[in-house]
Amino acid sequence: MNLSPRARELYDQVSGDTTAKGAIKKLAKVVKTDHGLALELWGTGELHTRMLAVLIMDRKLLDQALLDTLCEDLLIHEPDQQTRAMEWLMANQLMKSAGGLRLIGSWEHSAVALQRRTFWYHQARLRWTGKAPPDNTEYLLDALDARLADEEPAVQWAMNFLAAWVGIYQPEHRERCVALGERLGLYRDQVVPKNCVPNYLPEFIRIQSAKVGT
Repeated sequence: MNLSPRARELYDQVSGDTTAKGAIKKLAKVVKTDHGLALELWGTGELHTRMLAVLIMDRKLLDQALLDTLCEDLLIHEPDQQTRAMEWLMANQLMKSAGGLRLIGSWEHSAVALQRRTFWYHQARLRWTGKAPPDNTEYLLDALDARLADEEPAVQWAMNFLAAWVGIYQPEHRERCVALGERLGLYRDQVVPKNCVPNYLPEFIRIQSAKVGT
């Protein structure tokens, strides 16, 4: 692997399976924004090095073409690593600029599954804080009714996650969200660890609604 001395130094510090997110963030604060270095680190194909790369990218240069390439590059990783990296990119870069938010908002029907997942996951994030939700809930619930059953698993999870938080924080839609879960049976038989909230919509909504008092 041909890396510049600076890229090699950073790669040696963060590559591997045990690097903590906190350590990566601390290192990124030292490096600051360096888009060329970020792309060099991204090209290593190593997950934690790519997570560092995300933090030092210039968000003004994150256009659709580059994001398409980044999403394609992530396909070499395990599914949970793909979604972890994409959530990291969303939270640390795309949500911090108007251009990034416009891109996320345009991905509902993207041909790229990671981008579709990001659209739905972002919609869920807008709701799980309990703040006033956007005014597109009816539209999104219609889309869930039409497409949730047939989506790819990673996208399906994010869509289901959105339905859960709509049901929790928007009680006027709770019955519809519970009915959606009952009708599709998605995650009904999923075994979850003790003290973890199940993804099955009726249970997710029941448990979390009681916790937040809605």
